[in-house]
Amino acid sequence: MMKQILFLLLLCPLILVAQPNADPKMTYVDSLGFTQEVTEYDGSAPFNATFTSNVSDADDYTVLYEWRFIRSGETAPFLIRYDADTEFSFTQSGTFFIELRVSFVQSNDTIEYEQETPFSVNIRESMLEFPNVITPNNDGANDVLRAKSGWQSIVKFKAQVFSRSGRLIYEWDNPAGGWDGRSGGRVVPDGAYYLRVDALGADGRRFNIRKTINVLSGYREGNQ
Repeated sequence: MMKQILFLLLLCPLILVAQPNADPKMTYVDSLGFTQEVTEYDGSAPFNATFTSNVSDADDYTVLYEWRFIRSGETAPFLIRYDADTEFSFTQSGTFFIELRVSFVQSNDTIEYEQETPFSVNIRESMLEFPNVITPNNDGANDVLRAKSGWQSIVKFKAQVFSRSGRLIYEWDNPAGGWDGRSGGRVVPDGAYYLRVDALGADGRRFNIRKTINVLSGYREGNQ
């Protein structure tokens, strides 16, 4: 009889029961419209991130989610979300850690999952500067009045260009935008114009830029 039992055990494959698990992801949509999956981000605000838990093998379990958002240097989360997936827009400067905890509950049995390495998000301090001159002559160099390269972490923005008489010529509300030196479809006459910019950085810094902009449509690089 014992030999028969041993023979049956050898014939039957070992049955492995899959344990519930999670595989959290952090993604964002880049400036070209492509979704990027990352574990850390270091850049400008606003940064809009999506967090997914990707739970598996939890069919017979009640699943409890806890996304914890913690600012660097602090121990207590400033935000906790209880959804399987969540989104968050980072609009303040600083370093943040995001971790997922999951409880799989079945009767008196509980399996805990805790993310080993949290996601990290570093939002840099704000920067915003504008040039003094534009040359709207379609030579591909300095044709548009826009923020200088390197601007970052601007969460509120409004810019306006006025004529010498105080007439509003153009305005825009995105720091990536700009003025092409035109009004009514034509390049404005050369001379001085007035730029007014009111903006707010992710670090709370306010930018109140008031300056004269010189339009020189006849200038080309390389002219002597």
